Amino acid sequence: MVRGAQWAQAGILLLLYLAPILWSFRTAGFVDPDVWWHMRSGEWVLQHHAVPHTDPFSSFGAGRPWSAYNWLFDVIILNFYERFGLTGLVVYSTGMILLFVVLLHRLIRHLQEDFTIGILLTLVACYCLTGLDSPRSWWVSVNFFVLELDILMLARKSGKARQLAWLPLIFALWVNLHTEFVFGFILLFLAFAESLAGQRIKLESRIRPQQWVIITALCLVATLVNPYGWGIYRIVFQLATQQFPMYKVIDFQPLAFRSLSDFVVLFLAILAAAALARAKRIALFESAVLAFAVVMSFRSQRDTFLVVVIACAILALELKKGSENHFRLKSPAVVSVIAATGVAVALVFRATHVDNARMQMILADHLPANAVTFVKAKGYSGPLFNDFAWGGYLMWDLRLPVMIDGRAPLYDDGYLDRSLATWSGGPGWSSDPDLVRAGLVIGPVGSALTQLLRMDPRFKLVFEDKVAAVFVAAKDVSGNADK
Repeated sequence: MVRGAQWAQAGILLLLYLAPILWSFRTAGFVDPDVWWHMRSGEWVLQHHAVPHTDPFSSFGAGRPWSAYNWLFDVIILNFYERFGLTGLVVYSTGMILLFVVLLHRLIRHLQEDFTIGILLTLVACYCLTGLDSPRSWWVSVNFFVLELDILMLARKSGKARQLAWLPLIFALWVNLHTEFVFGFILLFLAFAESLAGQRIKLESRIRPQQWVIITALCLVATLVNPYGWGIYRIVFQLATQQFPMYKVIDFQPLAFRSLSDFVVLFLAILAAAALARAKRIALFESAVLAFAVVMSFRSQRDTFLVVVIACAILALELKKGSENHFRLKSPAVVSVIAATGVAVALVFRATHVDNARMQMILADHLPANAVTFVKAKGYSGPLFNDFAWGGYLMWDLRLPVMIDGRAPLYDDGYLDRSLATWSGGPGWSSDPDLVRAGLVIGPVGSALTQLLRMDPRFKLVFEDKVAAVFVAAKDVSGNADK
């Protein structure tokens, strides 16, 4: 009977691990333009055996301060691409999604013995984050945040401070992979605050305030193990205070509540708050963390993982635990299920024809791949005028200095607003100084500026497909035609 239950749980666990991965195959996250500038940055790091301190990729940023703050991720994602091509980007996303499922289910299992509740909470969390399928560095923060929360919850309950010894190592890696390592410090601060309050009122945490201070100090020192030292905190502040991304970049905007998953996120937050309200204890840490997660997640959709993870952890902790339906699999069995998942994913790759040829066709349907091929064949040169969204891809494939790209902190808000206004055909578009001196323009066929340039005598349309249009300064057309 017990062996049969173990086999059944192993099968369900396999399906849990596979579900979000199979969902990710239905999307084309690798067409995200920003992953391409990350690879260009990683290439620069490997070529120079150093990190850049000024921008080497754009005409605007030439000579201006710029830091490859995600440099280790840039190198890693470049290696995936160089080894496997476009398939490597899907492999990265798939691996990070699987790691998230494993880590989140592990966190929930530590808080909830009931097997069914653990599976359902993990599955709901995965559904809420299906939009984060791009091969981006944010998955690093998602997984490190889950891992840190798991460590903190266990240490607070057991009182064993040695369980926190992994945190400095986590922060030393996190700081070189993604700037949202600061979320980890928020968790540490709230844990410290709970411990401090616990000296006056009865709370769950068994770690003394002095121990939290020591571990936080060690984590702070660990974050200095990066090429920019203390400068990484200046970069984080700049990223957090820039206005343009918060209002114009979709990833940073609040949830639009146009999809079911957005409402599920809201429902999870409400359920978690209700569970804490009914708790027969003062859940100071959980309440504070939930409040922080709600503010951040409903402020920026890319941070939705915060409220999803926290809400699932709270529900796992507060929901009634089943006495019979507990998790029966031991660690070796779980490892075997993970290995079986890897084999199943490989078979799905083959069965669904996830190969570079097919993915290159998908890429050409979303990004200006054909336009770049044409420009290279004709030998057209810049200065290049492009839009914000495609800058990262053009930086990688065209190898010309771009006018603008997704590295928003490099550009001031005024410059970003002007670029957006020009591509929207706003007042004064024709006098944009970057457009006036441009020798080459590559833009989406449906953009307002593309339609205006068709009638502008200063430019000649030389290429167009269903994705992109290419214009060359009229004075340069004849010269390039003779080459």
